[in-house]
Amino acid sequence: MTTSFLLIVQIILVVILVIAVLLQKSSSIGLGAYSGSNESVFGAKGPNSFLAKATFIIGFLFVSNTIALGYLYSSSVQTSVVDNMIESTDVVAPTATTPIAAPTKNETPAVK
Repeated sequence: MTTSFLLIVQIILVVILVIAVLLQKSSSIGLGAYSGSNESVFGAKGPNSFLAKATFIIGFLFVSNTIALGYLYSSSVQTSVVDNMIESTDVVAPTATTPIAAPTKNETPAVK
């Protein structure tokens, strides 16, 4: 249950992180050109410092969530699937009491 919740949070963090990175202005403007004049919403310095802080916080949450997921998955799986396999066969191995005769030079092996 916990790992399922953290996995959903991980996917949401990835989407938010991608959006936050794409909205930042780069040297070639990128998708930051579509932000328009939102300086009043983000403050006097504009969206750059706000988006940089938001990207750092979301990135930190993403890394923390990844470490938590890795720890939970590794601690929950202590046995392998191969350990639970039951091997059953109906083949009986020959014993020393029942010798198998080798074909002689003149005999050909029987083909079924």
